[in-house]
Amino acid sequence: MSTTQRALLIHSYGGAEAVQIAEIERPAPGQGEVLVRVRAAGVNGIDWKVRQGHVRNAFPLPLPIVLGAEMAGVVEAVGSGASRFGVGDRVMGAMGGLGAYAEFLAVSEASLSPTPDALDDVHAAAMPVAAVAAWNSLHHAGPIFAGQRVLIHGAAGGLGAYAVQYAKRAGAEVCATAGTADLDYVRSLGADLVIDYQSQRFENVVGNIDLVLDYVGGEVLERSWQVLAHDGVIVGTSSPDILARTPANRRGLWFMNKPDPVLLEKLAKEVASGTLQSRLGEVVSFTDIPKAIERNRTVSRTGKVVADFTL
Repeated sequence: MSTTQRALLIHSYGGAEAVQIAEIERPAPGQGEVLVRVRAAGVNGIDWKVRQGHVRNAFPLPLPIVLGAEMAGVVEAVGSGASRFGVGDRVMGAMGGLGAYAEFLAVSEASLSPTPDALDDVHAAAMPVAAVAAWNSLHHAGPIFAGQRVLIHGAAGGLGAYAVQYAKRAGAEVCATAGTADLDYVRSLGADLVIDYQSQRFENVVGNIDLVLDYVGGEVLERSWQVLAHDGVIVGTSSPDILARTPANRRGLWFMNKPDPVLLEKLAKEVASGTLQSRLGEVVSFTDIPKAIERNRTVSRTGKVVADFTL
């Protein structure tokens, strides 16, 4: 067996050219770890944000570093003290950092969830970050209650599509913004009102909103303060400086996701059974990941982009 593996890493911060495919040493599982052969990995905004150095001050990283925040695969070997999974078990999970764009991973078994039999690896790899982050960001400011007015920006994206479904289940009145091509899709997820951001300004359409989930950031955040109810709150995932940008007498919260393998296992079962919708936007090969990372930065897309390592 080869002692090396392919991995996608950066040696320095920069643009698309900074991402390189290289041969690195294959890891061995340590105490409480399993070795996972990665079969698929999700592409996320954090990939290009790390690549370009946007988070280097908040999260200093030792370079070179392997990118990739979530994956699905199969257990190849079990380290000392690990007992949850055996060789051949299918698993999925978020890294809680980076490292998923490698053919093999040595990872703590406590951070992994079993992949349901009815869920293939590509669809499984689309879930660990978005499905969990959407749930936790929705509840970040407090419990969701029936009749609460929720506005979700970026509702056709990976996080937004899950958040629409979660909020609707909780009995909230769900308003959402999406592009023209995605309006029917977001309605199918359960949104009560879908605003075409390409032809309408949402602040001219809605008001008295209890909770804004801002998965877009930028000027969308600035325009969102005026639609809040008196005691409303904005939870942002794309604006680390939201606290500094929160006007007096308004409430803004920054949300940063953490892996939750117990919640992920529950949500994965719902996707596998069809009670929770999850849409793939694009499936790429391992060698196409660098281009997919750049498209994530520049192109708005419905659904999640996943790299299938078997292609």
